Amino acid sequence: MGKKLLLNTILIILSLDIAVSQELVIGLQTNNIIRDNYDKNKEAKGLTADTLNLPFFDDFSRVSISPDAGKWSDDFAFINDTYSADQITTGVATLDVLNNTGRLYEAASNIVFEADHLTSQPINLNLSASDSIRLSFYFQPGGLGDMPEENDSLVLQLYAPAEEKWYAAWRTTAVEYSHFKPVVIRIDNARFLKKGFRFRFINYASLSANLTEPSMIGNCDHWNIDYIVLDKYRNDADTIFQDVAFRSTHRSLLNTHESMPLSQFNKVAKVEMGLSIPMHYRNNDIIVRNVTRNFEVWDVYENSLAKSIPAGAKNADPKTNVDDQAELIYTFSTGNTDSALFRITSWLITDNFDPKENDTVVYYQRFSNYFAFDDGSSEGGYGVNGLGSKNAMVAYRFKSFIQDTLRAIKICFNDSYLNANQRIFDLMVWDDLEGVPGNVLYSQEKEMVQQGEAINGFYTYRLKDAVMVDDIFYVGWKQRTETFLNAGLDINTPHGGKQFYWINGNWIRSAASGSIMIRPVTGHPLVTSINDIKYKERIILHFYPNPAGDFINLDNEEMLMEGNLCISIIDLQGRKVLETRLTERIDISSLHDGMYTIVATRNGNPIGYNRLIKIR
Repeated sequence: MGKKLLLNTILIILSLDIAVSQELVIGLQTNNIIRDNYDKNKEAKGLTADTLNLPFFDDFSRVSISPDAGKWSDDFAFINDTYSADQITTGVATLDVLNNTGRLYEAASNIVFEADHLTSQPINLNLSASDSIRLSFYFQPGGLGDMPEENDSLVLQLYAPAEEKWYAAWRTTAVEYSHFKPVVIRIDNARFLKKGFRFRFINYASLSANLTEPSMIGNCDHWNIDYIVLDKYRNDADTIFQDVAFRSTHRSLLNTHESMPLSQFNKVAKVEMGLSIPMHYRNNDIIVRNVTRNFEVWDVYENSLAKSIPAGAKNADPKTNVDDQAELIYTFSTGNTDSALFRITSWLITDNFDPKENDTVVYYQRFSNYFAFDDGSSEGGYGVNGLGSKNAMVAYRFKSFIQDTLRAIKICFNDSYLNANQRIFDLMVWDDLEGVPGNVLYSQEKEMVQQGEAINGFYTYRLKDAVMVDDIFYVGWKQRTETFLNAGLDINTPHGGKQFYWINGNWIRSAASGSIMIRPVTGHPLVTSINDIKYKERIILHFYPNPAGDFINLDNEEMLMEGNLCISIIDLQGRKVLETRLTERIDISSLHDGMYTIVATRNGNPIGYNRLIKIR
């Protein structure tokens, strides 16, 4: 089969009829995270920074999906922690074939074309060649993404300000290794030693030569770049700063879920709560370093410190990764009854000369109304394709620890080339039959593949009839065509045997590496609009300002304060995008610009509403 499938173009053929039925994993057609943040960031990216002075340093540990506009003049690279393997510090810049809106380049074809750029802001190099100026960086072909092929390449160019011209300084094609490799470039030519010098990386890429299946054409030719240093008084062996830094961000502190409904967690908190906080950092220095580790759990809705966890100090050997864990004697608890949000902050105390932006990582533990095993980031596309797959089914196993009500199913479907995956399917719910999907509990026919507009691209399919679930159940879909539906696949989260597909009368455990991004929604009926709010006397909530920026202030004196009062904010597609306890001041900085409905509830029952306009 053709190239350009994520994870070195995995083709998994597990059905009884090997010639016609196949479970596939491909690269993304669209990066939803980039797409949804493009409008918010594009104005800032148009700004030109002042000429920078040495040293120039970036390890992409900044919490953003776009390059730092103070250091980089374009935003084509994707800053992330999910496409790389064994990175130097947390965060890498990934170059691929998706532009700065998260979509395939218009020039993309099976012939090599110029794709992503990563271009520095102007730098003052008005220095002498004797100052031993060197540019160093680490690069990794493929990583957890697609390995570039022999005609694809990563190129470094240097800019001569007086000539207004770019010169090629370094080039590599893909080779068969997956680790990060250091490169050191000496800059001593007089044409570059001027104020206004710049450098840039360019990804030369190509799509699959087989363009007959547009729903299966996706992102490819990944290059990960990390730890870029430009400074004087360096030598050819000087590839890194003296630095101790985190290598990766945190994941969920729960044993099996990334997120789950709060009522479900409360039932199994003792067994679901993890006993430790993992930490992954690296001593990049050439000497032993003593590092102090600290952790903090903050209840965001309660606005209070829930737990402080000092993990002591420990020596780290030079040029060595440290994979350790801190004992966690704690269970998430809050005064909220239906949702909660906790911020877990981990930080290292290192020497004063260390870069400090990579010494801290933050993770948000969410308890909402859905179960999730995925981390919310789609690195690939999943589906069943080919002759005989018209009635194929895909299922993911979940467990309800209490008797609960299934209200909706969230699915992340990727965009496809020429919208080729825009097909109808049947939404399905099954019970368990000795470890595989059993009886059909519910089916909802002729749903359309749709991409969610919120960040991460989940679309909420509301069930017309509620489904009672207790213990093990499965959610998924049944195909009505042989078209590849291209559901989001979280490569970084193994499904642990919970993912299945059905072809030719048999359920088969998925051999794909990763988890389908599908989330069952349980609990109270979903509030999707003002029309869903039913009560005798609807109070118009009063708050200011409106339009609002990062905060709103509520006048809650008009509401009786007995009971558990909460505020929910709902977007125009009916998705609950924020939920918090009623306070006088509410942080809405995480919301995208647009119009919302703000709803007040008491003990889960709506009591008031108003319109909110969010602006920057």
